[in-house]
Order: sequence, then C-alpha cells, then structure tokens
Amino acid sequence: MSKKKLKKGIIFDMDGTIWDSSFNVAKSWDIKVKEFGYVNEAVTQDDIKSVMGKTMDVIADILFPYAEEGEPRNSLRKACEDYENEYLRENGGDLYPEVFETLEKLKNMGYNLYIVSNCQAGYIEAFLDYFGIDLNSEDPLISDIECFGNNFLSKGENIKLVVERNKLDKATYVGDIQSDYDSTMEAGLPFIHAAYGFGTINTETAKINTFAELSEVIGTVI
Repeated sequence: MSKKKLKKGIIFDMDGTIWDSSFNVAKSWDIKVKEFGYVNEAVTQDDIKSVMGKTMDVIADILFPYAEEGEPRNSLRKACEDYENEYLRENGGDLYPEVFETLEKLKNMGYNLYIVSNCQAGYIEAFLDYFGIDLNSEDPLISDIECFGNNFLSKGENIKLVVERNKLDKATYVGDIQSDYDSTMEAGLPFIHAAYGFGTINTETAKINTFAELSEVIGTVI
C-alpha cells in the first residue's frame, strides 16, 4: 500500500515578509487625514512602519490621537483603509527581491501557499490585483487568504483557520515580527523568521535572511 502524500502549506505574513508597502500606505493615509480637516497632522512612512503587524483599530488609536474616540476616529480609520486599498491596487508596494520566483519554486516543490495578515479587508486582494494573481484561476499561485478585517479573529486563530479550511497535514508560518511568532505558537505551528523584515524575535527559531533562502530552509521545518 502506497504511503499517503502529506499536504504541506506555507502561510505568509504580508508586510515585512512579502513586501514593504509603508511608503504608499503613508501617502494614502496622509491624504485622507488632511481631507478630514487635520491639516496640521501628518502620517509618515516611519509612523506606518512602527505599527505594521497590529490590527487596524489599534493602529488608529496610536496614529490618530487627535481624532475623537468613537465615530470620528472610526470614520477616519475606515476612510484610510478604503483609500489605501484603492491606492495600493494602482501603485503597489516594494516587493522584496525574488519573491515570485521563490513562490513559483516552492509551489513546484509541492508546497501550497497562503497569506494571513492582520490587515483590513481588501488589502491582500489589492496586493494580488496589483501583481495580477488570480485566486480563482485553475491552479493559483496563492491558494487561500485570510485577514483580521474579514472576521475580526486574531492572527493565531486565522492561521489555524487556514490550516483547517485547506486540510493541511503540515504547515509553517513565515513572518518578521514578534507578534507573528507569538501568533504562530498560538496556532501550534513551526515558525520561520523573515529576518530582513521589520522586527526581531526573542527566541531561537528557523530564519531566512532573504526571501529566496526559503526554498532551502523550508525542508528543515516541514
């Protein structure tokens, strides 16, 4: 009797792992902040980098202390989210080197590829649209996505959701900051640190110094 082939998945974080969209996110948010009348306020690239990985409600509390809590702040946040998606769909972000070449290689090696992020609804789709990736194609490069903005679940819960939904026998999460590691531990999976990204990890773990290294490291993890 032949041995069952295991279904293996690699689940990716977005910001600091696949790309850096902070410059264009800051530009789009700054436009909306000023449109809302906060003409003396600004959103910078460093501001955006400092909150990458947090959920959008937390980001709004950190970056918009000048907007009254409740509906005024929520309205500004929602306007920034929507315009950011639109802006990124047209202008994209800075992709890390060899991302798509490596994703294709990993897929050819038999790994199924997924994205889970703490972003707003539509953000991952804006990335996919900008680079012409169709989730609904017959053999998509990225098989499934999930995010906080879709269901308001934690990243750890969404990682588990993607594993269960896609019936993965083995999986790992690739992310760049401490909360990515913590979420992966919550989900009960091994973690790979994208050490070129925005953060550090407070424990020893598998790591890659470039995205392309993933094709070499992945076999030691799952």
